[in-house]
Amino acid sequence: MEKKSRKVGTVSRGIRCPIIREGDSLADIVTASVIEASRDEGFELRDRDVVAITESIVARAQGNYASVDDIAADVKAKTGGGTVGVLFPILSRNRFAICLKGIARGAKKVVLMLSYPSDEVGNALVSLDQVDEAGINPYSDVLTLKQYRDLFGENPHEFTGVDYVAYYGDLIAAEGAEAEIIFANHPKSILPYTDVVITCDIHTRARTKRILKAAGARIVLGLDDLLNAPVNGSGCNERYGLLGSNKSTEDRIKLFPRECQDLVLDIQAGLLKQTGKHVEVMVYGDGAFKDPKGKIWELADPVVSPAFTSGLVGTPNELKLKYLADSDFAHLAGNALREAIEERIRAKDGDLKGKMASEGTTPRQLTDLIGSLCDLTSGSGDKGTPVVLVQGYFDNYTNE
Repeated sequence: MEKKSRKVGTVSRGIRCPIIREGDSLADIVTASVIEASRDEGFELRDRDVVAITESIVARAQGNYASVDDIAADVKAKTGGGTVGVLFPILSRNRFAICLKGIARGAKKVVLMLSYPSDEVGNALVSLDQVDEAGINPYSDVLTLKQYRDLFGENPHEFTGVDYVAYYGDLIAAEGAEAEIIFANHPKSILPYTDVVITCDIHTRARTKRILKAAGARIVLGLDDLLNAPVNGSGCNERYGLLGSNKSTEDRIKLFPRECQDLVLDIQAGLLKQTGKHVEVMVYGDGAFKDPKGKIWELADPVVSPAFTSGLVGTPNELKLKYLADSDFAHLAGNALREAIEERIRAKDGDLKGKMASEGTTPRQLTDLIGSLCDLTSGSGDKGTPVVLVQGYFDNYTNE
């Protein structure tokens, strides 16, 4: 007779919290909310549970905001306020439009260079099929706005219905700046237009800056170089600048949270004191996953997690159960199979990298994996669960 074992593995719960305002003691609120949820819902905290807090409420509690005028002042001070090339922005009203508004307010002319057929995170201007049919080589061909319209016409976004080419052009003009729009994928393509450049790519920004500087650009900035210090008393992010920012109002942005390592340590210590359990704690933003329908890669933040406790360092070290069942133990069944797999798990190496028995497991950082789970759990709308409790994530088949 097979022994009885628990039937539930990993559980992810959205935890409801009060609406967070600037100056709130977030460590106290998160700790109390998790404990209250456990009491009300009848579950217990365990060692190595993970408490994850969305970056949005961290930045809100910090009061990490800036205005369009603050962005404009920083752009003017750092570029001279003349003609500015703006490279590789993502197509987003929430993420980039308000940044572009500030850039345009701080410049006389904006040469906007859009990557095509899609932006960095997969929002498409046109499809690859359209590019192929037009006989265009996106790796080398530079298109003017007229050429783009002649070839492709208007292409509203599949989900939002926005024609971002027109939307961004109108936004620049509304700020009193001249707008010129081109389409190219090599950073150096901007240099015939201007040698003052703000590159807006997120994960490839270091390479883009290097190429532009080597090609002779006079001033090269990234979004991470804007609002990386307070402007007229504004918020800022010393490490990421405008990267990871979101629209707060029509004239205000919420920046990515500033240093918050102390926050995760305070929550960890508070939960240990009140429950006796050693939990891991992290702050998370966008998850890191791709939508197969819209082809959109979710990671518009510079990192999934800007702060986390030490137990979340590293990558999973797991065996592939179906590999063991189909190969090493194909001759076993029932309790004998279970016991053989349990024994193999208990005896596994501390580092399975490159071992056949781990082939097919997900080779990503723990914070990226858990952050993706939390982002999907909390959602981005009106669920009201900016804290997520993940239990059993580090369990394996042997845990009872």
